[in-house]
Amino acid sequence: PDGDVLGMPSIVKFIFLDIGLGMVIFTCILGQLTTQVTSSHCMIDFVNNYFALMTLYTAMFVEYSGIMHSSYLIQNILSAASGKPIISNEPPREGFTFAFFWGRVLMSIAILSFCMAVTLVALFNGDTQVAVKYPGIPNGVSVFLFFFFMAVVGMLEAMQIAFFTVAKLPPSERGTSFFGQKTCELLFKGNGQNLPGFMIGRQLTVVFSFFLVASITGLNITPGEGKNIFGIRDGAQEFLNYGFHGAVITTILASISWQLAASAYPLAFLNNPVTYILLVVALFLEFTGLCSGAWV
Repeated sequence: PDGDVLGMPSIVKFIFLDIGLGMVIFTCILGQLTTQVTSSHCMIDFVNNYFALMTLYTAMFVEYSGIMHSSYLIQNILSAASGKPIISNEPPREGFTFAFFWGRVLMSIAILSFCMAVTLVALFNGDTQVAVKYPGIPNGVSVFLFFFFMAVVGMLEAMQIAFFTVAKLPPSERGTSFFGQKTCELLFKGNGQNLPGFMIGRQLTVVFSFFLVASITGLNITPGEGKNIFGIRDGAQEFLNYGFHGAVITTILASISWQLAASAYPLAFLNNPVTYILLVVALFLEFTGLCSGAWV
């Protein structure tokens, strides 16, 4: 920002406002970590209110709509590949239920494909918020950053699942490679404080990556100027400008898919050298104390 903000130096404004560190910390502490810490101590009280009920109904409605149902296809593929059956209390799908379920899966795949097409075309054409916030970044680099930060978020989501899965295993079965053993030694070192420490550092990294992905996928197309993507109507362009396509992509490809993969192959993620690197980064971020206010 060019204006004066609390008399802060330009470099501080650039870090906290232009890059978005201030909003990242604000979101992490007040929007996520504080509620997670509170709910872990007051589980029943936390859900014993109408707001929690409304949140549950909203989430169930989104799931019922089928927008994210392509995740179930990924789940079935991973289940078949790993040989692990899908445990469910629901009866087998037959007749209309079967057709309705897989119809929503196909619809979800179509929506996801369209969202990916919108994002990639906009990135290659320079029609995203990256061109506004960071005009010096070439379009090709923006595409690389999009997939890079998606992979970072996905790995962190997968690590969370993998760590809690291997925590139930005896130490002799946790790591089968050099990096797997190093990861377990660091994660379960001492009295086990590194696991919750990772969760805090992980949350900070995930939120920061999501903010960057939002900037990368956010469209910078003004309806009514004849530049609508794929020539869609102005109303549809206005809807896409809200970032719906980015939310679909990140939820399915940067979160749910990786969680499902980690639940099917936890040791594979544990033995990955990238897992060890991200664990060190997450623990360092927690060590800095940027999000320690969540414990208050």
